[in-house]
This record gives sequence, structure tokens and C-alpha cells, in this order.
Amino acid sequence: MTEGRLQVDGHAQPEVLDQVHTELEQLWETTGDVSMRDRMRFEMGLMEIVGNVVEHAYRLDQGSAARVLSVSVTVTDSEVRGVLADNGLPVEVDLGDVTLPDPEAESGRGLAMALASLDHLEHARVAGCNRWTLVCERSAP
Repeated sequence: MTEGRLQVDGHAQPEVLDQVHTELEQLWETTGDVSMRDRMRFEMGLMEIVGNVVEHAYRLDQGSAARVLSVSVTVTDSEVRGVLADNGLPVEVDLGDVTLPDPEAESGRGLAMALASLDHLEHARVAGCNRWTLVCERSAP
């Protein structure tokens, strides 16, 4: 049985992206039977959402340390699940309406890429925080 967990808590600033990526690499080492396909799918979705949180929370507060981010990832035999929570401004997004922008657009692909790579992506506002749940169902070995 494969099980693993990581937890990263920090300020919603660009440096947390490297921290999450490093912790995720270590998680893959300890849960070695997660397929490369599942790793890539989950990592793409996770890093896109973390990047969006950091970009928007960081920009709106101009670097304020008041914006914090919590990232939790759990690996089981059946799935890789991530839960992100941030105390940023409420996010107004309809995930059913997300599409890729025009090819010439310079941004706006993150949510569409996350939706395409994951089996489940959900956003909710819970207790004054944005809460993202990401699920990648593991493929058969």
C-alpha cells in the first residue's frame, strides 16, 4: 500500500512555489509507485492553482505577509489529493465555465490546464478562506 503526505504552510509569495515543488519531489520519492503520468497530471494541476493563488494574493497585497497559503497533499492507493487554503480575497469562479483563452492571450490558461489534468477540481469559500480540492485518480500499475 502506498501512502504519503506533505504539508506546506507559508506566505502566499513566489518563494512558496519552490517549496511546494521541492516537497512534492520528496513525496514522489517516498511513494515510488505513483506512475509518472499520475505525477505529471497532479503536479501540473497543483502548481497551476498554487501559482494562481500566489500571483493574485501577492499582487493585490503588494507583497504583504498577511496572505498565507496552506498546501496539503495525500497519496493513497487510489488517488492523489491536494487541498489548498488561502486567506485571500474571495475567488469568484465558475469552474464549469472555464475555457482556454485565445492562443494570443498572455495569461488565463492556469485553471483550464488544471481542469484538463485533474479528475476533480473544486473551489469553495470556507470560514473566510478560499479552499481548493484537487484529485487525480491513480491509474492501474
